[in-house]
Amino acid sequence: MNKPRLALVIGIFAISVYPILIKLELAPGLISAFYRMAIALALLLPYAWYTKQLGVPSLEVLGLAALSGILFGADVAVWNISIQESTATQASLLTNLSPVWVGITTFLFLENKPTKNFWIGTVIALLGMVTLVGFGVFANFAFDRAFVFGVLSGIFYSGYLMVSKEALAKISIVTLMVYSLMASSLFLGLASWFWDEPFSGFGTAGWLLLGLQAVLCQLVAWLLVSFALQHMKTTRVSLAVLSQALISAFLAWVFLKEVITLQMILGGIILLFGIRVTFYNKPITIKRWLTKPPLVSNRSAAPQ
Repeated sequence: MNKPRLALVIGIFAISVYPILIKLELAPGLISAFYRMAIALALLLPYAWYTKQLGVPSLEVLGLAALSGILFGADVAVWNISIQESTATQASLLTNLSPVWVGITTFLFLENKPTKNFWIGTVIALLGMVTLVGFGVFANFAFDRAFVFGVLSGIFYSGYLMVSKEALAKISIVTLMVYSLMASSLFLGLASWFWDEPFSGFGTAGWLLLGLQAVLCQLVAWLLVSFALQHMKTTRVSLAVLSQALISAFLAWVFLKEVITLQMILGGIILLFGIRVTFYNKPITIKRWLTKPPLVSNRSAAPQ
């Protein structure tokens, strides 16, 4: 296994722990997102300064870094709330719809348009989402905040992936993370102040959890994922990160005794399978499906 792939595997495992920590609810979701970014920034900033990776990029690159930070901060904030108000499994599956949003954004704004397979996979993934949360929810438009925030998390995350990929072509991983963490910390700090979130009073266990999520789930995980993103295609990274939902669901079942129903399992399988199809490059035929299941192609950088 080469270094980018190994980094991606370790990073995914580090990310998978995060929903379990948030589900403990030792601090509110929004303020947890703020401290995840702020503590990580406080730890990374001295290293960036010491290694002379704290240069001042161009305004264009600085804007990309700031935008990626705001998008990622928004992603984590709404994801935290979705986890705490539903289940770690549902929230993780919904946020992993991000490849679908990457493909739709590509279709709307970029020249390299997704192929027919992308739209087939999107329909399958959306069917999986409907199965996951229940047909009645969609029939009656009874969407709760946890569901809406779970979907929004995937949308924000897809934007983060695309913007950070562009920025990483121009600056180092550490430089990007410093400036994006500055932007996300400021954004989340202002949001926490506006919504009157508590900045203290979490107890020893709460502070330990906030520190752990910053070190393991932010610094370690996203330094590794950013390294992989710099050397691999965005679609490859997006597809690999889908496994986070399965790992998180397993951890939630083991450590939180979270109930996983047959409907959730079926919906999750359909959802993840649909997203897998969006990355398949060759035309899908019955004969090909019977003789060789769809695999991810190495030849395309856009969701297929």
